[in-house]
Amino acid sequence: MTVVSKIAPQFRRAAILYVPGSDERKVAKAFTHKTVDTRVLDLEDSVTIQKKSLARSIVCKTLANIPPQSNNSIVQETCVRINSVTSGLAESDLAAILPFNSLDSILVPKVNSASDIHFIQSVIAQHRSNTNIKILVGIESAKGLINLPHIIDASNIGTANDAGVDFKRRQGQIEALVFAAEDYAADLGLIRTPERTEMLFARQMVVTHAVANGLQAIDLVCVDFKNESVLRKECREGRTFGFTGKQAIHPDQVEIIQSCFLPSEIELKYAARILAEAGKYSGQGVGAFELDGKMIDAV
Repeated sequence: MTVVSKIAPQFRRAAILYVPGSDERKVAKAFTHKTVDTRVLDLEDSVTIQKKSLARSIVCKTLANIPPQSNNSIVQETCVRINSVTSGLAESDLAAILPFNSLDSILVPKVNSASDIHFIQSVIAQHRSNTNIKILVGIESAKGLINLPHIIDASNIGTANDAGVDFKRRQGQIEALVFAAEDYAADLGLIRTPERTEMLFARQMVVTHAVANGLQAIDLVCVDFKNESVLRKECREGRTFGFTGKQAIHPDQVEIIQSCFLPSEIELKYAARILAEAGKYSGQGVGAFELDGKMIDAV
């Protein structure tokens, strides 16, 4: 049975591409990619501790020079992955990047508890008077997975005060959960396999909590980035599980990811037929109907 969904669409993040913030050439090249949904300028895992300051400088220079997008251009998101709260570098990262209006979102890695999000929101509030910064939450540990309900609730205004910070001053709304398989495996001591069965529970937990709270769920990185067949298999699997997008570590992965996670022309036409039929039958007080031999439940 097919169910007609009524979930409101968000900005699509079918493919999010990581770019090392310390590599000026790769950062510049990422902005020549005109179809990627989200460019993530990375200050975290792809940057050595010796190059953290350099990466901040390059990322800030880039943010300062991003031209406004024209109304008729493809919308692309500029995101920065900061260092984790526990690293002690997050506050300096945020202070450096938040003054730039070209910054659309922040990916917060290794989130383990609601207090991590409260800290990020309080720092954003010190540097931003508006609320247009979105937060993407990196789930990379057993604690992060188990604490997902509390982490997501941290984005809700008026639930509680944390460390004396008024929730009305908090900035930053969570829009997506991003599952980081390699760090998760390291945290749990998992043995990685080509079948990814060791990741099944965590991936489905991330999707379940994302859907329950109207968030996007971004699937793991395909580290075998030169193997197209493996990437396609992972994409099909992720979409089957309910993920709305996937992380990319190489520009060549973007088109393949988008082709798997964005609806095809055939799917769009079929969806249009379903909506047309649902509208017709709803006027007759009919909740379920048949289309092409399949039962459609228009709920």
